[in-house]
Amino acid sequence: MSTMKLTWLITGCSSGFGLSLARIAQAGGHKVIATSRNPLRTPDLVAEIESKGGEWVPLDVDSPNSGDFITELERRGEHIDVLVNNAGYSIYAPVETFVEEEVKAQMETMYFGPLRLIRAVLPHMRQRKSGIIVNMSSGASLDGIPTMGVYAGAKAGLDALTKILAKEVAPFNIRTLTVVLGTFNTNMPNSVVLGKTPLPEDYKGTFVERVQDFLVSGQIKPNGDKDKAMQAVYQIVIGEGVGKGHQEEKLLPLGSDITPRLKGVQDYLGHALDVFDSVTNSVGIDED
Repeated sequence: MSTMKLTWLITGCSSGFGLSLARIAQAGGHKVIATSRNPLRTPDLVAEIESKGGEWVPLDVDSPNSGDFITELERRGEHIDVLVNNAGYSIYAPVETFVEEEVKAQMETMYFGPLRLIRAVLPHMRQRKSGIIVNMSSGASLDGIPTMGVYAGAKAGLDALTKILAKEVAPFNIRTLTVVLGTFNTNMPNSVVLGKTPLPEDYKGTFVERVQDFLVSGQIKPNGDKDKAMQAVYQIVIGEGVGKGHQEEKLLPLGSDITPRLKGVQDYLGHALDVFDSVTNSVGIDED
């Protein structure tokens, strides 16, 4: 991989992780097809990517027809080697107060959007017997803070799906990589979207209210540098630097705040096994 020049399709490139990874991939000599919902809002970035041999195209991952975009690229000879599902956002609200349209909107962007692109690109990767699918996930999928329930559910759902996908496509030399990200210096803290339903009175003074107040205040301090994180992703994909010898790894946790979450998951599962081990193994069918 490290000697090959790959074509990367990266969603959500108008800022943050997507833009950073696009720049890093181009610096490595690769072809980048960058996407965003409305490229007209970032003409300078579009010019930057295209001046270096890349391409920037509009893509709404919420569209039921978004997969047709990949079909058209492949038809005209743009063979996608690396698909990076990065586009996304979060709505913050207690699970109880979410309205269904908010849940559906969150799932469209964070779950169905990536799934459509994955399903569209796989036949072409399978035919070529090569390809890499990278999904940008979140520490929320491991253990999120209150108000992130629907976002966490969407991320965790895609993470679980990708685990199975990895087993299905391994015979075709197709890799998957789930990148579990902590808090980084992206625009996400500055684009907080709260749920439409006012917080019920019972939640006043609870941790949920404090979280919402904290989010709105814009006082979130990121732990990580997005460019360092995307450099790590790039190296894992191509098998250089920190990725040398680790090309087969399927999970990449990034950010100092992810370590305690991973350990928390270990403790959570270990505790359940310790407490219920005898029960877990006592519910089998009795043998005659």
